[in-house]
Amino acid sequence: MTTSAPLRSSVLYESWVFARQHFIHWGRSPSVPVQSVVFPTVLLVTYYLLVGRSVMRITGTDSLYGLVPTCAIAGAFSGSLAVGLGISFERDMGLLSRFWALPVNRASALAGRLIAEAVRTLVSTAVITAVGIGLGLRFRGGPLELLLYLLVPVMVVMVFAMAVIAIAVRAKDGTMLIWLGLPAITAVFASSGSPPVESLPSWMWPLLRFQPMEPIVESMRTLAQGGLPWWPLLWGVLWTIAGAALVGPLAVRGYRAAAESGGVRG
Repeated sequence: MTTSAPLRSSVLYESWVFARQHFIHWGRSPSVPVQSVVFPTVLLVTYYLLVGRSVMRITGTDSLYGLVPTCAIAGAFSGSLAVGLGISFERDMGLLSRFWALPVNRASALAGRLIAEAVRTLVSTAVITAVGIGLGLRFRGGPLELLLYLLVPVMVVMVFAMAVIAIAVRAKDGTMLIWLGLPAITAVFASSGSPPVESLPSWMWPLLRFQPMEPIVESMRTLAQGGLPWWPLLWGVLWTIAGAALVGPLAVRGYRAAAESGGVRG
């Protein structure tokens, strides 16, 4: 009599199972959805009510086309930082090691985290954009522009999430994540989304125009207005590829080391 070996699931399916567990966890402990959706939505409404008319007078265009992408990306970054605080706890409790010991492809746990981050960013961007439409934003692009508009934040957050993972699996507390989050979110708000670059001192223009978040926000702004921003989009992709090449290996090695360590109390 022969026995058949159990069929192994695909890496994609296993990664989705891990991603689904993150969705369930976020539903029970909603700090991540709050940081991803509620915080940027309140920020968007408050900022628009306070400075929306002033920006209209200065630039002649509705500030929502810059504010909505800015708040969407800032919220996605904030959500990733909240996820990173949980990674340190999972490492210390030995949960990462238990995932590592499961009879699944070892890449699936890390891939599942990144898939969950991508879905979270996609949903939060859609929600914040819907709020922007309620405030008066008119999305003039077609289906292609809409698809690119929703995928640009996902592309950026994938790299930021890798950086968060690379730090969180090694850090003793959340201090290092704060040092990562502050310049990242500052760069988002220092882009063309808010305030208008032309309203700032001229010596700051080169710094603002050549920082990584500038082409990202500019791409989303142009897509919302119905254009195809080939040049900003190309720069955004190049910045993203460079960032992924830098932090991707660090995230993989750090996650593996943390999982193999067994945790402090695991």
